[in-house]
Amino acid sequence: MNALTQLTAVQARAAIERGEVRVRELMEAYVQRVQAVNPRVNALVSTCLDQALEEAGRADAQRQAGVRQGPLFGLPVAHKDSYLVRGVRTTFGSEAFRDFVPTQDSAVVARQRAAGAIVLGKSNMPEFGAGSHTFNTLFGPTRNPYRLDVSAGGSSGGAAAALAAGMVALADGSDMGGSLRNPASFCNVVGLRPSLARVPMSPSSYGWNGVTVGGPMGRCVDDVALLFGVLAGSDPGDPLALPADPQDAERLPRRDPKGLRIAVSRDLGGLPVEPAVLAALGEGVAYLRDMGCIVEEAEPDFTEADEAFEILRALAFATNFGTLEPARMAQVKETVRWNIDVGLTQTGADVARAERIRSAMHARMRTLLETYDFLVAPVSQVVPFDVESEYPTRIADVDMPNYIAWMRSCSRLTMTGHPAISVPCAFTPDGLPVGLQIVGRYRRERELLAFARAFEEACPAARVRPGL
Repeated sequence: MNALTQLTAVQARAAIERGEVRVRELMEAYVQRVQAVNPRVNALVSTCLDQALEEAGRADAQRQAGVRQGPLFGLPVAHKDSYLVRGVRTTFGSEAFRDFVPTQDSAVVARQRAAGAIVLGKSNMPEFGAGSHTFNTLFGPTRNPYRLDVSAGGSSGGAAAALAAGMVALADGSDMGGSLRNPASFCNVVGLRPSLARVPMSPSSYGWNGVTVGGPMGRCVDDVALLFGVLAGSDPGDPLALPADPQDAERLPRRDPKGLRIAVSRDLGGLPVEPAVLAALGEGVAYLRDMGCIVEEAEPDFTEADEAFEILRALAFATNFGTLEPARMAQVKETVRWNIDVGLTQTGADVARAERIRSAMHARMRTLLETYDFLVAPVSQVVPFDVESEYPTRIADVDMPNYIAWMRSCSRLTMTGHPAISVPCAFTPDGLPVGLQIVGRYRRERELLAFARAFEEACPAARVRPGL
């Protein structure tokens, strides 16, 4: 990478503020990086490189004129292709929307724009975010910057790959069953799934969605905390979104991790997990003990969590996409049509049962975190797999019943409603990244981020960038 693209977002922002780097200079370095590596990685789609350079020039002029600078001033970002960006093609990874150009911004985009960020492009995703592997017939698969023959994860896979490859300073994403956490693990970056309603998801046809959240991604925890401080807060278009906590915009506090009680779950209720993932978890536990943490095996009861997740996921797909006109529906991939059909045919009793289970899962996790400060577990049950495969069909001699079952290590935690973060942890012997998932107390994202940073500082894997 160019020296400027190696800077963290926090470092780049500080260099701009001190006048050591012009925004145009930073943007030129990132544009060159995109041109050099994106053809191989395929992380960014519908790019805005010329517009970004023009905006950078205007930003420099504003700075010289003394215009107040926002917290993301001059930083190049990517927006997930599920978020609306005014005047920029937004496809949701689907042939059915290949020519759609929105006339408004999603709330998360508007907030980054208002904070001074400059968009370099949309990040690739699977069609309608369906699945934790980023590929679609419109743009093709996103490849992992650490090894181009394996998956970058998903559904925010383009965002994670763009960050790892040094193409953007920050990226946003969304997470239903692992879509921020899984690609972060696969690409050795950081992805935060906040508590429900911390980040607005407007506009949306499902304003009362209780499983999908928006969130930040970055190359380090401090960068994720910076972007989270911009994204969090209420929005008139989101009936659930909570008011911002003023502390979210402040620097993370430093807290000595010595003496913190950490619960460790090896398999989140008996899930099949590849040996390489368990080995990486073992390395993570060793770092925790070296940090002075008190580590014990413990987990909440995950009984029926899978059933609840699949019901509520299908409800979300039916609500969001069930009214697509037949011509567009015919262009949608089979797995998405299946998920929509399940949502349209399940009963009110099914949904009521799922909501009861979800409430019980939240209570069980809350009870566990009254005894322990954090829960740590694998992010994904597998290491990054062949980029040409649709999804892992078998894990540790156990067949996967459908295309989402292999990510239950994330979706079971989704059902608790608690915030979870994926941080770099280890590498397999053949060089594939494996992350560690840390779960914190409900709506206590700053505590979670501060602890994640302490782990990041203790873990050398976080400082290994891809060769590209």
